[in-house]
Amino acid sequence: MQIGKNLFALFGLLALTVSATKAQSPMPTIVPVANANAAGVAQPSKPVVADEGDEATIKMLHEMKAANREILRKQEAALAALDELEKAAEQIRILSKRG
Repeated sequence: MQIGKNLFALFGLLALTVSATKAQSPMPTIVPVANANAAGVAQPSKPVVADEGDEATIKMLHEMKAANREILRKQEAALAALDELEKAAEQIRILSKRG
């Protein structure tokens, strides 16, 4: 009976070993670069010529930048007002605890 238990344990261990080796992921596959530009080789750029569409886009971007500055200014003012309100609320809490 002892031999049967040892043989059963040996087959169990062998089955676990085989299943563990099959569960491992295979070696990663290395794929070569498709073109030279992707490898970091800089290609000479052509000179950029601005047309009317580009100028309109730049003007629109400047307008958006100015609008964003205005929004940020308003948000900073609102944040400062909220900070003042928070300080006032804290003072009220302190004074209300005193009695």
